[in-house]
Amino acid sequence: MSSSLLIIILLGLTAVAYHLGRTRALSLAKTPEGTRTLHSNPVYYGVLTALWCGLPALFIFVAWQICEPVITTKIVVAHLPAEIQMLPESRLNLVLNDVKNLVSGNIVSGEIKPEMEEAANHYRTLQATGNAALVVVILSLALIAALIARQRITPVLRARNHVEKIFTFFLIACASFAIFTTIGIVLSVLFEAIRFFRVIPISDFLFGLQWSPQMSIRSDQVGSSGAFGAIPVFAGTAMISGIAMLVAVPLGLMSAIYLSEYANKKFRSIAKPLLEILAGIPTVVYGFFAALTVAPFIRELGVTFGLDVSSESALAAGLVMGIMIIPFVSSLSDDVINAVPQAMRDGALALGATKSETIKQVVIPAALPGIVGGVLLAVSRAIGETMIVVMAAGLAANLTANPLQAVTTVTVQIVTLLVGDQEFDSPKTLAAFALGLILFIVTLILNIIALYVVRKYREQYE
Repeated sequence: MSSSLLIIILLGLTAVAYHLGRTRALSLAKTPEGTRTLHSNPVYYGVLTALWCGLPALFIFVAWQICEPVITTKIVVAHLPAEIQMLPESRLNLVLNDVKNLVSGNIVSGEIKPEMEEAANHYRTLQATGNAALVVVILSLALIAALIARQRITPVLRARNHVEKIFTFFLIACASFAIFTTIGIVLSVLFEAIRFFRVIPISDFLFGLQWSPQMSIRSDQVGSSGAFGAIPVFAGTAMISGIAMLVAVPLGLMSAIYLSEYANKKFRSIAKPLLEILAGIPTVVYGFFAALTVAPFIRELGVTFGLDVSSESALAAGLVMGIMIIPFVSSLSDDVINAVPQAMRDGALALGATKSETIKQVVIPAALPGIVGGVLLAVSRAIGETMIVVMAAGLAANLTANPLQAVTTVTVQIVTLLVGDQEFDSPKTLAAFALGLILFIVTLILNIIALYVVRKYREQYE
Protein backbone atom coordinates (compact mmCIF):
# COMPACT_ATOMS: atom_id res chain seq x y z
CA MET A 1 0.00 0.00 0.00
CA SER A 2 1.36 3.40 -0.95
CA SER A 3 1.96 6.08 1.67
CA SER A 4 -0.60 8.44 0.14
CA LEU A 5 -3.32 5.77 0.19
CA LEU A 6 -2.46 4.94 3.82
CA ILE A 7 -2.79 8.61 4.78
CA ILE A 8 -6.15 8.84 3.02
CA ILE A 9 -7.42 5.78 4.90
CA LEU A 10 -6.12 7.22 8.18
CA LEU A 11 -7.95 10.50 7.50
CA GLY A 12 -11.11 8.51 6.82
CA LEU A 13 -10.75 6.66 10.12
CA THR A 14 -10.20 9.99 11.86
CA ALA A 15 -13.44 11.34 10.39
CA VAL A 16 -15.28 8.20 11.53
CA ALA A 17 -13.77 8.59 15.01
CA TYR A 18 -15.01 12.19 15.16
CA HIS A 19 -18.51 11.01 14.32
CA LEU A 20 -18.36 8.23 16.93
CA GLY A 21 -17.15 10.59 19.67
CA ARG A 22 -19.76 13.21 18.91
CA THR A 23 -22.54 10.61 18.69
CA ARG A 24 -21.45 9.13 22.01
CA ALA A 25 -21.60 12.57 23.67
CA LEU A 26 -25.06 13.25 22.24
CA SER A 27 -26.33 9.89 23.47
CA LEU A 28 -25.14 10.74 26.99
CA ALA A 29 -26.95 14.08 26.76
CA LYS A 30 -30.38 12.54 26.20
CA THR A 31 -31.72 13.80 29.49
CA PRO A 32 -34.25 16.51 30.36
CA GLU A 33 -31.36 18.95 30.79
CA GLY A 34 -29.86 18.08 27.38
CA THR A 35 -26.25 19.00 26.58
CA ARG A 36 -26.04 21.06 29.77
CA THR A 37 -25.15 17.85 31.57
CA LEU A 38 -21.94 17.65 29.52
CA HIS A 39 -18.84 19.53 30.57
CA SER A 40 -18.04 20.49 26.96
CA ASN A 41 -19.82 20.94 23.67
CA PRO A 42 -20.37 17.61 21.84
CA VAL A 43 -18.06 18.82 19.07
CA TYR A 44 -15.11 18.75 21.48
CA TYR A 45 -15.77 15.11 22.32
CA GLY A 46 -15.71 14.29 18.63
CA VAL A 47 -12.50 16.24 18.09
CA LEU A 48 -10.85 14.57 21.08
CA THR A 49 -11.76 11.10 19.75
CA ALA A 50 -10.44 12.04 16.29
CA LEU A 51 -7.17 13.28 17.78
CA TRP A 52 -6.77 10.07 19.74
CA CYS A 53 -7.32 8.14 16.54
CA GLY A 54 -5.07 10.17 14.24
CA LEU A 55 -2.16 11.57 16.23
CA PRO A 56 -0.51 8.36 17.56
CA ALA A 57 -0.83 6.69 14.16
CA LEU A 58 0.54 9.75 12.39
CA PHE A 59 3.48 9.87 14.80
CA ILE A 60 4.31 6.22 14.06
CA PHE A 61 4.02 6.89 10.32
CA VAL A 62 6.40 9.87 10.41
CA ALA A 63 8.88 8.05 12.64
CA TRP A 64 8.89 5.06 10.29
CA GLN A 65 9.40 7.23 7.22
CA ILE A 66 12.47 8.74 8.89
CA CYS A 67 13.96 5.56 10.32
CA GLU A 68 13.04 2.99 7.64
CA PRO A 69 15.79 3.87 5.10
CA VAL A 70 18.48 3.75 7.81
CA ILE A 71 17.27 0.46 9.28
CA THR A 72 16.83 -1.21 5.89
CA THR A 73 20.26 -0.06 4.72
CA LYS A 74 21.97 -1.42 7.85
CA ILE A 75 20.26 -4.80 7.47
CA VAL A 76 21.25 -4.99 3.79
CA VAL A 77 24.86 -4.05 4.60
CA ALA A 78 25.00 -6.72 7.30
CA HIS A 79 24.08 -9.39 4.72
CA LEU A 80 26.60 -8.24 2.08
CA PRO A 81 29.74 -10.33 1.52
CA ALA A 82 32.58 -9.62 3.93
CA GLU A 83 34.86 -8.19 1.23
CA ILE A 84 32.24 -5.56 0.39
CA GLN A 85 31.62 -4.68 4.04
CA MET A 86 35.37 -4.09 4.48
CA LEU A 87 35.47 -1.48 1.70
CA PRO A 88 36.18 2.17 2.61
CA GLU A 89 33.12 4.19 3.49
CA SER A 90 33.16 6.16 0.23
CA ARG A 91 33.25 3.02 -1.93
CA LEU A 92 30.67 1.27 0.25
CA ASN A 93 28.34 4.22 -0.25
CA LEU A 94 28.76 3.89 -4.01
CA VAL A 95 27.78 0.21 -3.80
CA LEU A 96 24.72 1.09 -1.71
CA ASN A 97 23.73 3.78 -4.20
CA ASP A 98 23.90 1.20 -6.99
CA VAL A 99 21.74 -1.16 -4.93
CA LYS A 100 19.14 1.57 -4.36
CA ASN A 101 19.22 2.44 -8.07
CA LEU A 102 18.52 -1.21 -8.88
CA VAL A 103 15.60 -1.18 -6.46
CA SER A 104 14.10 1.96 -8.02
CA GLY A 105 14.87 0.88 -11.59
CA ASN A 106 17.44 3.58 -12.30
CA ILE A 107 20.76 3.26 -14.12
CA VAL A 108 23.68 2.04 -12.01
CA SER A 109 27.20 3.44 -12.21
CA GLY A 110 28.93 0.18 -13.11
CA GLU A 111 28.46 -3.49 -13.87
CA ILE A 112 25.63 -5.27 -12.09
CA LYS A 113 27.19 -8.06 -10.02
CA PRO A 114 25.27 -11.05 -8.59
CA GLU A 115 25.80 -9.88 -5.00
CA MET A 116 24.37 -6.48 -5.90
CA GLU A 117 21.32 -8.09 -7.49
CA GLU A 118 20.84 -10.24 -4.39
CA ALA A 119 21.18 -7.18 -2.15
CA ALA A 120 18.61 -5.34 -4.25
CA ASN A 121 16.15 -8.23 -3.92
CA HIS A 122 16.78 -8.30 -0.17
CA TYR A 123 16.16 -4.55 -0.04
CA ARG A 124 12.83 -4.95 -1.90
CA THR A 125 11.77 -7.74 0.45
CA LEU A 126 12.56 -5.68 3.52
CA GLN A 127 10.68 -2.69 2.09
CA ALA A 128 7.60 -4.80 1.32
CA THR A 129 7.66 -6.42 4.75
CA GLY A 130 8.13 -3.08 6.48
CA ASN A 131 5.31 -1.42 4.55
CA ALA A 132 2.93 -4.27 5.30
CA ALA A 133 3.81 -4.15 9.00
CA LEU A 134 3.40 -0.36 8.97
CA VAL A 135 -0.11 -0.63 7.50
CA VAL A 136 -1.18 -3.21 10.09
CA VAL A 137 0.31 -1.28 13.02
CA ILE A 138 -1.09 2.10 12.00
CA LEU A 139 -4.61 0.91 11.22
CA SER A 140 -4.77 -1.25 14.33
CA LEU A 141 -3.46 1.56 16.53
CA ALA A 142 -5.93 4.04 15.04
CA LEU A 143 -8.91 1.73 15.59
CA ILE A 144 -7.91 0.75 19.13
CA ALA A 145 -7.20 4.36 20.14
CA ALA A 146 -10.53 5.53 18.71
CA LEU A 147 -12.48 2.82 20.58
CA ILE A 148 -10.65 3.56 23.85
CA ALA A 149 -11.30 7.28 23.49
CA ARG A 150 -14.98 6.66 22.77
CA GLN A 151 -15.37 4.45 25.82
CA ARG A 152 -13.74 7.09 28.05
CA ILE A 153 -16.32 9.71 27.10
CA THR A 154 -18.39 10.65 30.14
CA PRO A 155 -20.40 13.77 31.01
CA VAL A 156 -17.65 14.95 33.36
CA LEU A 157 -14.80 14.47 30.87
CA ARG A 158 -13.14 17.84 30.24
CA ALA A 159 -12.94 17.35 26.48
CA ARG A 160 -12.56 21.03 25.69
CA ASN A 161 -9.60 21.39 28.06
CA HIS A 162 -7.86 18.36 26.55
CA VAL A 163 -8.41 19.56 22.99
CA GLU A 164 -7.15 23.05 23.79
CA LYS A 165 -4.04 21.62 25.47
CA ILE A 166 -3.30 19.51 22.40
CA PHE A 167 -3.71 22.47 20.05
CA THR A 168 -1.62 24.66 22.34
CA PHE A 169 1.15 22.07 22.26
CA PHE A 170 0.82 21.95 18.46
CA LEU A 171 1.16 25.73 18.17
CA ILE A 172 4.19 25.71 20.50
CA ALA A 173 5.74 22.95 18.37
CA CYS A 174 5.21 25.01 15.21
CA ALA A 175 6.80 28.08 16.79
CA SER A 176 9.68 26.00 18.12
CA PHE A 177 10.20 24.43 14.70
CA ALA A 178 10.60 27.87 13.15
CA ILE A 179 13.00 28.95 15.88
CA PHE A 180 15.13 25.80 15.70
CA THR A 181 15.20 26.03 11.90
CA THR A 182 16.58 29.56 12.16
CA ILE A 183 19.14 28.44 14.73
CA GLY A 184 20.15 25.53 12.49
CA ILE A 185 20.65 27.80 9.49
CA VAL A 186 22.75 30.23 11.53
CA LEU A 187 24.90 27.47 13.02
CA SER A 188 25.45 25.76 9.67
CA VAL A 189 26.67 29.03 8.16
CA LEU A 190 28.67 29.90 11.29
CA PHE A 191 30.60 26.61 11.43
CA GLU A 192 31.63 26.82 7.77
CA ALA A 193 32.57 30.49 8.18
CA ILE A 194 34.79 29.58 11.16
CA ARG A 195 36.57 27.05 8.95
CA PHE A 196 37.16 29.82 6.42
CA PHE A 197 38.51 32.23 9.02
CA ARG A 198 40.97 29.59 10.19
CA VAL A 199 42.58 29.80 6.74
CA ILE A 200 42.01 33.48 5.93
CA PRO A 201 42.38 36.01 8.78
CA ILE A 202 39.13 37.78 9.57
CA SER A 203 40.90 41.15 9.38
CA ASP A 204 41.95 40.44 5.79
CA PHE A 205 38.39 39.47 4.93
CA LEU A 206 36.68 42.45 6.57
CA PHE A 207 39.19 45.14 5.59
CA GLY A 208 40.76 43.79 2.41
CA LEU A 209 40.33 45.86 -0.75
CA GLN A 210 40.82 43.08 -3.31
CA TRP A 211 38.31 40.31 -4.04
CA SER A 212 39.60 37.51 -6.27
CA PRO A 213 38.70 34.14 -4.70
CA GLN A 214 39.92 32.05 -7.64
CA MET A 215 42.41 29.49 -6.36
CA SER A 216 44.93 27.95 -8.76
CA ILE A 217 45.92 24.32 -8.69
CA ARG A 218 49.71 24.76 -8.48
CA SER A 219 51.53 27.02 -6.06
CA ASP A 220 53.69 28.54 -8.83
CA GLN A 221 50.67 29.91 -10.71
CA VAL A 222 49.69 33.57 -10.53
CA GLY A 223 47.13 34.34 -7.85
CA SER A 224 47.51 30.95 -6.20
CA SER A 225 46.68 32.33 -2.76
CA GLY A 226 43.60 34.28 -3.88
CA ALA A 227 42.39 37.59 -2.51
CA PHE A 228 39.48 37.60 -0.07
CA GLY A 229 38.95 41.26 0.81
CA ALA A 230 35.17 41.64 1.04
CA ILE A 231 34.93 45.42 1.04
CA PRO A 232 34.42 45.69 -2.77
CA VAL A 233 31.62 43.13 -2.60
CA PHE A 234 29.78 44.83 0.26
CA ALA A 235 30.36 48.25 -1.26
CA GLY A 236 28.72 47.06 -4.47
CA THR A 237 25.80 45.62 -2.52
CA ALA A 238 25.31 48.88 -0.62
CA MET A 239 25.52 50.96 -3.80
CA ILE A 240 22.99 48.95 -5.80
CA SER A 241 20.62 48.60 -2.84
CA GLY A 242 20.89 52.32 -2.11
CA ILE A 243 20.04 53.24 -5.70
CA ALA A 244 17.12 50.82 -5.64
CA MET A 245 15.76 52.33 -2.42
CA LEU A 246 16.14 55.86 -3.77
CA VAL A 247 13.82 54.78 -6.55
CA ALA A 248 11.41 52.52 -4.66
CA VAL A 249 10.78 54.40 -1.41
CA PRO A 250 9.70 57.79 -2.81
CA LEU A 251 7.69 56.33 -5.69
CA GLY A 252 6.15 53.59 -3.56
CA LEU A 253 5.28 55.85 -0.64
CA MET A 254 3.87 58.65 -2.82
CA SER A 255 1.79 56.21 -4.84
CA ALA A 256 0.46 54.69 -1.60
CA ILE A 257 -0.50 58.13 -0.27
CA TYR A 258 -2.27 59.01 -3.52
CA LEU A 259 -4.14 55.72 -3.76
CA SER A 260 -5.27 55.76 -0.12
CA GLU A 261 -6.01 59.49 0.35
CA TYR A 262 -6.72 61.13 -3.02
CA ALA A 263 -7.72 58.53 -5.65
CA ASN A 264 -11.37 57.63 -6.16
CA LYS A 265 -12.55 54.04 -5.80
CA LYS A 266 -12.72 53.39 -9.55
CA PHE A 267 -9.16 54.54 -10.22
CA ARG A 268 -7.88 52.71 -7.12
CA SER A 269 -9.52 49.44 -8.17
CA ILE A 270 -7.62 49.63 -11.46
CA ALA A 271 -4.30 51.20 -10.44
CA LYS A 272 -3.49 49.10 -7.37
CA PRO A 273 -3.75 45.68 -9.10
CA LEU A 274 -1.71 47.01 -12.03
CA LEU A 275 0.94 48.25 -9.62
CA GLU A 276 1.06 44.95 -7.77
CA ILE A 277 1.57 43.06 -11.04
CA LEU A 278 5.16 44.32 -10.90
CA ALA A 279 5.75 42.01 -7.92
CA GLY A 280 4.69 38.97 -9.97
CA ILE A 281 7.08 39.51 -12.88
CA PRO A 282 10.02 37.05 -12.75
CA THR A 283 13.32 38.68 -11.85
CA VAL A 284 14.94 37.24 -14.98
CA VAL A 285 12.55 39.37 -17.04
CA TYR A 286 13.70 42.44 -15.11
CA GLY A 287 17.25 41.30 -15.81
CA PHE A 288 16.58 41.17 -19.54
CA PHE A 289 14.97 44.60 -19.38
CA ALA A 290 17.95 46.01 -17.50
CA ALA A 291 20.55 44.42 -19.78
CA LEU A 292 18.87 45.08 -23.13
CA THR A 293 17.07 48.38 -22.55
CA VAL A 294 18.13 50.33 -19.48
CA ALA A 295 21.89 49.69 -19.57
CA PRO A 296 22.30 50.64 -23.30
CA PHE A 297 20.13 53.72 -22.74
CA ILE A 298 22.28 54.86 -19.80
CA ARG A 299 25.45 54.23 -21.80
CA GLU A 300 24.22 56.21 -24.80
CA LEU A 301 23.03 59.02 -22.53
CA GLY A 302 26.44 59.09 -20.83
CA VAL A 303 28.23 59.26 -24.18
CA THR A 304 26.02 62.21 -25.08
CA PHE A 305 27.29 64.08 -22.02
CA GLY A 306 30.87 62.87 -22.48
CA LEU A 307 30.82 60.40 -19.58
CA ASP A 308 32.55 57.03 -19.50
CA VAL A 309 29.74 54.55 -18.80
CA SER A 310 30.34 50.82 -18.60
CA SER A 311 28.09 48.46 -20.53
CA GLU A 312 27.22 46.92 -17.15
CA SER A 313 26.68 49.44 -14.40
CA ALA A 314 25.38 49.70 -10.86
CA LEU A 315 23.02 52.46 -11.95
CA ALA A 316 21.20 50.24 -14.45
CA ALA A 317 20.82 47.40 -11.96
CA GLY A 318 19.73 49.74 -9.15
CA LEU A 319 17.11 51.54 -11.25
CA VAL A 320 15.48 48.32 -12.45
CA MET A 321 15.69 46.77 -9.00
CA GLY A 322 14.00 49.85 -7.57
CA ILE A 323 11.14 49.48 -10.05
CA MET A 324 10.82 45.83 -9.09
CA ILE A 325 10.45 46.49 -5.34
CA ILE A 326 8.04 49.45 -5.66
CA PRO A 327 5.03 47.15 -4.97
CA PHE A 328 6.57 46.01 -1.67
CA VAL A 329 6.68 49.59 -0.40
CA SER A 330 3.47 50.76 -2.06
CA SER A 331 1.18 47.87 -1.16
CA LEU A 332 2.26 47.61 2.48
CA SER A 333 2.24 51.36 2.99
CA ASP A 334 -1.20 51.61 1.41
CA ASP A 335 -2.60 48.95 3.74
CA VAL A 336 -1.04 50.63 6.79
CA ILE A 337 -2.30 54.09 5.85
CA ASN A 338 -5.82 52.73 5.31
CA ALA A 339 -5.63 51.14 8.77
CA VAL A 340 -5.25 54.55 10.43
CA PRO A 341 -8.62 55.31 12.10
CA GLN A 342 -10.77 57.74 10.18
CA ALA A 343 -11.49 59.54 13.47
CA MET A 344 -7.91 60.83 13.51
CA ARG A 345 -8.38 62.36 10.07
CA ASP A 346 -11.75 63.84 11.00
CA GLY A 347 -10.31 65.32 14.18
CA ALA A 348 -7.46 67.02 12.31
CA LEU A 349 -9.83 68.39 9.65
CA ALA A 350 -12.20 69.62 12.35
CA LEU A 351 -9.36 71.61 13.91
CA GLY A 352 -8.82 73.41 10.62
CA ALA A 353 -5.99 71.36 9.09
CA THR A 354 -5.90 71.00 5.34
CA LYS A 355 -5.85 67.66 3.55
CA SER A 356 -2.09 67.74 3.03
CA GLU A 357 -1.46 68.90 6.60
CA THR A 358 -3.58 66.04 7.92
CA ILE A 359 -1.54 63.55 5.90
CA LYS A 360 1.80 65.02 6.99
CA GLN A 361 0.97 65.72 10.63
CA VAL A 362 -1.39 62.84 11.51
CA VAL A 363 -1.68 60.00 9.00
CA ILE A 364 2.00 59.45 8.14
CA PRO A 365 3.25 59.63 11.77
CA ALA A 366 0.52 57.21 12.89
CA ALA A 367 1.34 54.80 10.06
CA LEU A 368 5.11 55.16 10.36
CA PRO A 369 5.76 51.79 12.11
CA GLY A 370 4.08 49.93 9.27
CA ILE A 371 5.80 52.05 6.65
CA VAL A 372 9.18 51.30 8.24
CA GLY A 373 8.32 47.61 8.12
CA GLY A 374 7.50 47.85 4.42
CA VAL A 375 10.74 49.70 3.70
CA LEU A 376 12.69 47.10 5.67
CA LEU A 377 11.10 44.32 3.60
CA ALA A 378 12.06 46.22 0.45
CA VAL A 379 15.66 46.59 1.67
CA SER A 380 15.88 42.87 2.35
CA ARG A 381 14.49 42.17 -1.11
CA ALA A 382 17.04 44.49 -2.69
CA ILE A 383 19.98 42.98 -0.78
CA GLY A 384 18.94 39.45 -1.72
CA GLU A 385 18.40 40.06 -5.43
CA THR A 386 20.78 38.19 -7.73
CA MET A 387 19.53 37.84 -11.31
CA ILE A 388 19.25 41.55 -12.10
CA VAL A 389 22.77 42.19 -10.78
CA VAL A 390 24.24 39.33 -12.79
CA MET A 391 22.69 40.54 -16.04
CA ALA A 392 22.99 44.30 -15.56
CA ALA A 393 25.88 44.98 -13.15
CA GLY A 394 28.25 42.11 -13.93
CA LEU A 395 30.51 39.96 -11.78
CA ALA A 396 33.49 42.29 -11.39
CA ALA A 397 34.25 43.17 -7.76
CA ASN A 398 35.31 46.78 -8.31
CA LEU A 399 35.78 49.11 -5.37
CA THR A 400 34.31 52.31 -6.75
CA ALA A 401 31.86 55.01 -5.79
CA ASN A 402 30.96 55.63 -9.43
CA PRO A 403 27.51 54.14 -10.17
CA LEU A 404 28.35 54.15 -13.88
CA GLN A 405 30.91 51.36 -13.40
CA ALA A 406 30.39 47.60 -13.09
CA VAL A 407 30.14 46.20 -9.56
CA THR A 408 28.91 43.01 -7.91
CA THR A 409 26.99 42.04 -4.79
CA VAL A 410 27.25 39.50 -1.99
CA THR A 411 24.50 37.23 -3.29
CA VAL A 412 26.00 37.12 -6.78
CA GLN A 413 29.36 36.08 -5.37
CA ILE A 414 27.77 33.41 -3.19
CA VAL A 415 26.04 31.92 -6.21
CA THR A 416 29.23 32.13 -8.28
CA LEU A 417 31.30 30.39 -5.61
CA LEU A 418 28.82 27.56 -5.07
CA VAL A 419 27.87 26.79 -8.68
CA GLY A 420 29.10 23.46 -10.04
CA ASP A 421 31.19 20.78 -8.37
CA GLN A 422 33.03 22.39 -5.50
CA GLU A 423 35.34 21.16 -2.77
CA PHE A 424 34.09 22.25 0.62
CA ASP A 425 37.56 22.28 2.11
CA SER A 426 38.95 25.10 -0.04
CA PRO A 427 38.88 28.80 0.92
CA LYS A 428 37.19 29.60 -2.40
CA THR A 429 34.05 27.66 -1.48
CA LEU A 430 34.11 28.47 2.24
CA ALA A 431 34.24 32.18 1.37
CA ALA A 432 30.57 31.93 0.35
CA PHE A 433 29.63 31.01 3.93
CA ALA A 434 31.70 33.88 5.31
CA LEU A 435 29.87 36.28 3.00
CA GLY A 436 26.54 34.81 4.08
CA LEU A 437 27.42 35.22 7.76
CA ILE A 438 28.37 38.87 7.39
CA LEU A 439 25.25 39.51 5.31
CA PHE A 440 23.15 37.91 8.05
CA ILE A 441 24.75 40.13 10.68
CA VAL A 442 24.15 43.25 8.58
CA THR A 443 20.50 42.30 8.04
CA LEU A 444 20.10 41.67 11.77
CA ILE A 445 21.46 45.13 12.55
CA LEU A 446 18.99 46.66 10.08
CA ASN A 447 16.15 44.81 11.83
CA ILE A 448 17.28 46.08 15.22
CA ILE A 449 17.38 49.66 13.95
CA ALA A 450 13.93 49.27 12.41
CA LEU A 451 12.52 47.88 15.67
CA TYR A 452 13.97 50.83 17.55
CA VAL A 453 12.31 53.30 15.19
CA VAL A 454 8.99 51.45 15.34
CA ARG A 455 8.94 51.34 19.14
CA LYS A 456 9.91 54.98 19.46
CA TYR A 457 7.07 56.27 17.30
CA ARG A 458 4.57 53.67 18.49
CA GLU A 459 5.01 54.88 22.06
CA GLN A 460 4.53 58.43 20.89
CA TYR A 461 1.21 57.81 19.08
CA GLU A 462 -0.35 55.27 21.38
